[in-house]
Amino acid sequence: MENFTIPCKSNPPTAIIPPKFSNPSEFSPRQTKPTISFSRKTLPKSTDSHLNYLCKNGELTKAVTVLESIAKSGSKVTSTTYMNLLQSFEELNPFVETKLVSMYAKCGFLDDARKVFYAMRERNLYSWSAMIGACLRDQRWKEVVELFYSMMRDGVLPDYFLFPKILQACGNCRNLETTKLIHSIVVRCNLSSCIQVNNSILAVFFDNMDEKDGVSWNAIISGYCHKGETEEAQRLFDAMSKEGIEPGLVTWNTLIASHNQLGHCDVAMELMRRMESCGITPDKMLLAGVQPNGITITSAISACTSLKSLNKGLEIYSIAIKMGFIDDVLVGNALIGMFSKCGELEAAQKVFVRIPEKDVYTWNSMIGGYCQARYCGKAYELFMKMQESDVHPNAVTWNVMITGYMQSGDADQAMDLFQGMEKDGKVKRNTASWNSLVSGYLQLGEKDKALGVFRQMQAYCVNPNSVTILSVLPACANLVATKKVKEIHGSVLRRNLESVVPVANSLIDTYAKSGNIAYSRFIFDRMPSKDIITWNSLISGYVLHGLSDIALDLFDQLKKSGFKRNRGTFTSIIYAYSLAGMIDEGRQAFYSISENYQIIPGLEHYSAMVDLFGRSGRLQEAMQFIEDMPIEPDSSIWAALFTACRIHGNLALAVRAGEHLIDLEPGNILVQQLLLQSYSLCGKSEDTSKLKKFGRDAAIKKFIGQCWIEVKNSVHTYVAGDRLELCSNFLNSWLQNIEEKAKRHDFGNELCVEEEEGGISWVHSENLAFAFALIGSPSVPKSIRMVKNLRMCGNCHRMAKYISMAFGCEIYLSDSKSFHHFSNGRCSCGDYW
Repeated sequence: MENFTIPCKSNPPTAIIPPKFSNPSEFSPRQTKPTISFSRKTLPKSTDSHLNYLCKNGELTKAVTVLESIAKSGSKVTSTTYMNLLQSFEELNPFVETKLVSMYAKCGFLDDARKVFYAMRERNLYSWSAMIGACLRDQRWKEVVELFYSMMRDGVLPDYFLFPKILQACGNCRNLETTKLIHSIVVRCNLSSCIQVNNSILAVFFDNMDEKDGVSWNAIISGYCHKGETEEAQRLFDAMSKEGIEPGLVTWNTLIASHNQLGHCDVAMELMRRMESCGITPDKMLLAGVQPNGITITSAISACTSLKSLNKGLEIYSIAIKMGFIDDVLVGNALIGMFSKCGELEAAQKVFVRIPEKDVYTWNSMIGGYCQARYCGKAYELFMKMQESDVHPNAVTWNVMITGYMQSGDADQAMDLFQGMEKDGKVKRNTASWNSLVSGYLQLGEKDKALGVFRQMQAYCVNPNSVTILSVLPACANLVATKKVKEIHGSVLRRNLESVVPVANSLIDTYAKSGNIAYSRFIFDRMPSKDIITWNSLISGYVLHGLSDIALDLFDQLKKSGFKRNRGTFTSIIYAYSLAGMIDEGRQAFYSISENYQIIPGLEHYSAMVDLFGRSGRLQEAMQFIEDMPIEPDSSIWAALFTACRIHGNLALAVRAGEHLIDLEPGNILVQQLLLQSYSLCGKSEDTSKLKKFGRDAAIKKFIGQCWIEVKNSVHTYVAGDRLELCSNFLNSWLQNIEEKAKRHDFGNELCVEEEEGGISWVHSENLAFAFALIGSPSVPKSIRMVKNLRMCGNCHRMAKYISMAFGCEIYLSDSKSFHHFSNGRCSCGDYW
């Protein structure tokens, strides 16, 4: 065996792939590999000429892009084409050379691939991976092993992605010496925790064993199950019987538990039936001296609980009774949990009573079932009985009770339990205890109390976890909670939670909704790993801020990233096309949802399409689109059409859409107000009287516009028509002056009457807030943030645009209809809200 100096690091040099390439190396294990179709089509001469032209002019990026497009189009890639590419460059970098090695191999030119590979002046991990992969595809096992030794001499260490490939070759050529060497390298380089590598080593040793017993079969099957490769585990399980070794209880349990963990309940139950038919029953096991256990039944029940599959759970329940496991405490606990989550509390109670020796999990499962069903009285009764028994409540018991009362709306009782947890129960509160209070207050709409508990838990030196952060962040997703968002972000950084993808996603979404889209982008760019929700959060954030160009550019990057788009992606993208006025592109995106992604469009997608047509003034097209819908339109769709018709002046269609909307949302005061205005403008006084007859206009008059503004980290509330006695004359004069200047600058006079009482728009709540922010500050603030409970009227919208230009400040305002970002006399909504 040769001696090698093992490199200290397995990571390739950072300069392997130049940053100007948008497509990552196909050899990176984190990316999807492009495939080449070997059809009979020949490469057109024009493509050859185009490639040569790009090569001779040094346009490397475009040349590689053309090669990628050839591979994806299914054209046969010839040897001459790649030779021309190779000869056209005086000095190729490792990225292009690695591409050539891979593509030669995929075209069947392995000798040419070798020539390129051995001519390389610098071979890195990706280059070796390409060459080894080429030989592996051609089943040249011994050559793969030789390449492994050569790369070690070059000082390049395989990674967790390449080791299994080399081990596959070792297994096929029965090279145990190299396998032992790799095993020692894996241990010395701290790669022994990698499941893929360990299973590959185990598979080589297993396949080359002269004799295999039950223990060795169990070990290999367990390895594949742990890796999640149940198909391979099942194949080995079947092969085990063919080799004359009958699977034992451990083997059955391992395979059944693996399928249950992956949610394959049907397969698991079929295996249980096979197990019983093979004679693995309680009676025969006892006669054979094997003590049966309930692990198999418990894991199957747990899978049914996760899937909320009561029918399959009942089948397993009958099997448990038949096999004599019904009194087993583990099986009983699992059954109680399953019945409780499926709403079958009587069945859960029967199982609970039947268990002779209850443990703390038994009590917790039953108490949790009552709490989940909002039967807090029964839960408390059982909680008290538990304290009288030999089993004392633990932190989980107390937390379940606190959560139950919070969900039932009894915050006082929940707080009493929380405070008595350490005093009376002698049980230390943990992070989950505090989380129960935080989430409970948020569910009850008590955001300030929830944030107070969040601060208090840190004062008590209890560290928030990702669950805490994910609870409190959405509560701050508004324009007057900027300081609170930064406070929570600071807590995230102090606890090193920024690398948790759901936490980072929530920060991106919350910062966008609180008006700080730049912070959202900063977090996005710093994330080491992303998922589709990450991309969706930032794209929707840009759409919210009216930045359709950036949103669409980000969508193009998403398509190159390899992430599969989902429903949320297309909703945001259609809105982005709507903002950009790109009707055809938006229509194409909508129809691609079902045609290319096999996703059934939902109401949110139809609503976005109505907005797309309506925003561009294609009102009849929008109406026809609604009439052709395969599903019943909801209020969001009629609201989109209603807004479009009012903006573009089609009052007849606006009335029609408004009537549909008022039927779906009879209590929506804003719609009632706007529909009354539409009736008046259309001259339909009889319909106005009809609406008044139902008493709806009385409710409207009681609804007063309010506005909340953040100034110097404090939130102030203003109500329409407020009079500040000390400065009333000055305030009125200032607001009238601003309104007159706004009219003179002609910022547009939108077709919309004020939603608030009173014809004088400058006494509306947002204008009073503007005055407070600008007059009450020693200097003009850089930004003004406010939230309004009603739709912003046209005159106030015009004044906000003027103020942003005249005073040079950014204004962020969220009303009941839209998000507005006023800057330099313009609004992100495009005067469409």
